[in-house]
Amino acid sequence: MKLDVEIALAHRLADAARGAIRPHFREPVHSEAKEDASPVSLADREAEQVMRRILEAEMPADGIHGEEYGVSAGTSGRQWVLDPIDGTTAFLAGRPIFGTLIALLVDGFPVLGLIDQPILSERWLGVTGKPTLFNGKAVQTRPCRELSAATLATTGPQYFDDHEGEHFMALAAKTAHRRMVMGGDCYNYAMLAMGQIDIVCEAGLKLHDYAALVPVVEGAGGTMCDWNGDPLHAASDGHVLALGDPARLEDVVEALACGH
Repeated sequence: MKLDVEIALAHRLADAARGAIRPHFREPVHSEAKEDASPVSLADREAEQVMRRILEAEMPADGIHGEEYGVSAGTSGRQWVLDPIDGTTAFLAGRPIFGTLIALLVDGFPVLGLIDQPILSERWLGVTGKPTLFNGKAVQTRPCRELSAATLATTGPQYFDDHEGEHFMALAAKTAHRRMVMGGDCYNYAMLAMGQIDIVCEAGLKLHDYAALVPVVEGAGGTMCDWNGDPLHAASDGHVLALGDPARLEDVVEALACGH
């Protein structure tokens, strides 16, 4: 699948979002709580608005699914999925481990994904069939010979319900749990693609949270799936796994199933 035009467009979307976000970082920013109690700031809204304007002008037949301004249907079978600031809590705390997420879905499956960290000027691009690039250079996940040596990451225990938390802790108990990483949102997946982390496990994610991550992780040699090991797509239920070494998939799914 040749996506040269879409790749160039994704970079311009990310550049535009950077321009909207950077002036607000570590400045007094008003935020509000959404219906699910997660925060949203002026920077989130401005960044999504500038990206939507570009897409509406240049790809009018494509659908758009944005975290802040919802879904606009297209006619092409393609959908751009936008999360202007994935990790608004980190952004509001002045921590540069949030990211702008941009994905292109074709018939419900991610074929292009971009993670941009606007403060550190770090950008990961994943495209189906191509190696993942970090600031233009190819990156790779690392091998993990056994689960007990794996570094596990998740954004936080507060995002699991009691049942999910038990399954997560069953997995954590079989990993190198003293090296567990908490916090990070999309940045954890970028670090997994760089070979710094072995497993990311989360629940309750929405399409805009995970769509862009799939091509980035898989283009670096990793795998992404739900907690049953099935591929992620537009209708997935939000239980998300990322593994740097696909050879550990069966071990991870089995460990998760041990939670009661």
